[in-house]
Amino acid sequence: MDSLDGLILSRIQFAANISFHILFPTITIALGWVLFFFRVRFSQTGDDKWMAAYRFWVKIFALSFALGVVSGITMSFQFGTNWPGFMKTVGNIAGPLLAYEVLTAFFLEAVFIGIMLFGFSRVPRWLHLLATGLVAFGTSLSAFWIIVLNSWMHTPQGFEMIDGVAFATSWREIILNPSMPYRFAHMMLASFLTVGFLIAGVSAFRWLIGDRSREVRAMLKTGVAMGAILIPVQIFMGDLHGLNTRQHQPAKVAAMEGVWKTATNVPLLLFALPNEKTRSNDAEIRIPGLASFILTHDWNGELTGLDAFVTKDGKVLHPPVAPVFWSFRVMVGTGVAMLALSWASVWFMWRRRHLHRGRIAGHLLAVEGLPKPLLWALVPMAFSGWVATLAGWYTTEIGRQPWLVQGVLTTEMALSDVPAPMVLGTLLTYLAIYAALLFAYIGVVVHLARKAARGGEATGDDRFRPGKAGVSAITPAE
Repeated sequence: MDSLDGLILSRIQFAANISFHILFPTITIALGWVLFFFRVRFSQTGDDKWMAAYRFWVKIFALSFALGVVSGITMSFQFGTNWPGFMKTVGNIAGPLLAYEVLTAFFLEAVFIGIMLFGFSRVPRWLHLLATGLVAFGTSLSAFWIIVLNSWMHTPQGFEMIDGVAFATSWREIILNPSMPYRFAHMMLASFLTVGFLIAGVSAFRWLIGDRSREVRAMLKTGVAMGAILIPVQIFMGDLHGLNTRQHQPAKVAAMEGVWKTATNVPLLLFALPNEKTRSNDAEIRIPGLASFILTHDWNGELTGLDAFVTKDGKVLHPPVAPVFWSFRVMVGTGVAMLALSWASVWFMWRRRHLHRGRIAGHLLAVEGLPKPLLWALVPMAFSGWVATLAGWYTTEIGRQPWLVQGVLTTEMALSDVPAPMVLGTLLTYLAIYAALLFAYIGVVVHLARKAARGGEATGDDRFRPGKAGVSAITPAE
């Protein structure tokens, strides 16, 4: 194997690590706030359905949090083993940003997560509520610092290069770099959509296997409402993010849209097969002018093509087109499916309020007016947020190639001299472990849902009894 193989294998290995890792913060970031919402609603109403929901989802939060921490530590080691040139060149900026995450967010989570998970019947109610809120805030703060660093790698500013090493000149400019607000908002919305559909899908599954508790009804409404409200917001934010990317990373946008030559009135490609050899697209299905309109808000707007990123000596300075082109469409397609399903669910729930009981045969309706086919459709969508997040992440990160830090450091320059066979060996090991852990994670979620459904069938809505100091406590049977 030559050095190019080592580069590709190291990139695949880091992609595998970060793909596995990002799945779990995507859940914990938003789920922390949803748990806080459940906890607040219980404090306000005293209704045990909210505490039942809290008790169920806090277990999934704990599992997700643990896997996120472990996979994050593993991923960080690769900066030294596979990409030493990264810290050597931009460590003066990346190091402090990663340290800020540890000193603020991680310590905050570490201090209060024990109270959140185990202190419900052991501490005053206000302290447990406060701990839940602070853990939720900590997950968002952690996401903020990571997004700051990642955004700076895409749109670097506030630094100067001295002898090939980056030194900060303005931390304000580094933190508030041009793409950070759009990227952070886009990621936060992606997290809440991931959790919304996870809650809706798991709740639909529990109902379909026989759980008729009020807890399931409340969770289903919560999940569907999150999806229906946030999908339009995400579409709007995605448009703003695309405009920002066109301004700062036009090569990425050209790859996303399959634009090989700079042109006006560029069509939107619904389907195409990008051909790197001929530098054109095969089998195009297009809508004339729509890409120009979306990205410039002008039907005759000009879009920079990939031809602008090839040097005179033939060196290509744009990302591989096919992966970026297709990952972007997977992300958009998943978002469209989320929009259709969540809005259809809301419509049926609204319609039920205006139907007289008995006008529709009971077997056609399952819960809150949702037809059973719609409930079955929600079940596989439980992890659709993962699909959209990974597709969006691939679009972003592959679309930055060949740069690791845009215009500053190429991926190849940061590569270590670890032999390719050794990288391949660790890559296969990672893939095997991650596949097993992912299978186990989904299995645990299904097991918890089945166990909760059996509890719901057995005890209905009377699964809680008054505990110490007037705080509800879960029964021993639960």
